[in-house]
Amino acid sequence: MGMPMCRNLARKSGRGVVAWDARPEALRQIAADGIAAAGSIADLSSKADIVFLSLPGENEIRSVVQGLRGNTVVDCSTAPVSLAKELARSIKDFADAPVARTRQAAIDGTLSIMVGASDALFARIEPLLRCMATDVTHCGPPGAGQAVKLLNNMVLSITVMALAEALAVAKASGAVEPKVLFETLMKGSADSFALRNHGMKALLPEIHPEKAFPVTYMMKDVGYALELARSAGLDLLGAGSTMELLSKTKEMGLGEAYHTAIIEAVRKRRAP
Repeated sequence: MGMPMCRNLARKSGRGVVAWDARPEALRQIAADGIAAAGSIADLSSKADIVFLSLPGENEIRSVVQGLRGNTVVDCSTAPVSLAKELARSIKDFADAPVARTRQAAIDGTLSIMVGASDALFARIEPLLRCMATDVTHCGPPGAGQAVKLLNNMVLSITVMALAEALAVAKASGAVEPKVLFETLMKGSADSFALRNHGMKALLPEIHPEKAFPVTYMMKDVGYALELARSAGLDLLGAGSTMELLSKTKEMGLGEAYHTAIIEAVRKRRAP
């Protein structure tokens, strides 16, 4: 996601953009867009006013932030709410700004970005975020953006699990043709973005490619959501069941497959 976001920032912001990536090949690919390559995180920090992060998770975020000095930091990764609040205490100008929608949306500049930041910082970074997104929502203070993103992915994962179960029942019972099931659900109250995209484009044709949003990434996000729930004294049954099935999917060797591969774990569960 980070590469197309960086490209759109360089193309639309009217500002100089410098980038750092652990993979030199990624930096070579964006050089044609006029994006300069930093030699290290420290080098990046010395050349940039605002630093945008797009990283896999908490460990990588902590590692990168340690090398920054005095920069405004906008974290577009998906990470725990507790981490966002911690970084906001130690970094003067910090915003959590996780992104939603697909890689194609990142390429097209049509992402949805959920922001946790002070009013003043949001006003400062909003024009830059709109270079990458069509929807930019100020959700509240630091941590609020991550909360919305984690709960979004929690709801999505539970919905995909429900669709996988409905499809598995249709196929195993033979009671209804699967395509008829999903097409009819789209005409009623079960209709959703997940059904029209994850259901029709992945679950129904049984296409769960690697290099899309994998099982391991969804496990990370649902895990963070469960962590937030536990910190509030809540035990979530639906999200917990989804996490269990995602874990089973990973154990089946499908950890890098698109997270809709959860249907394979659904199929393995047999009635007593």
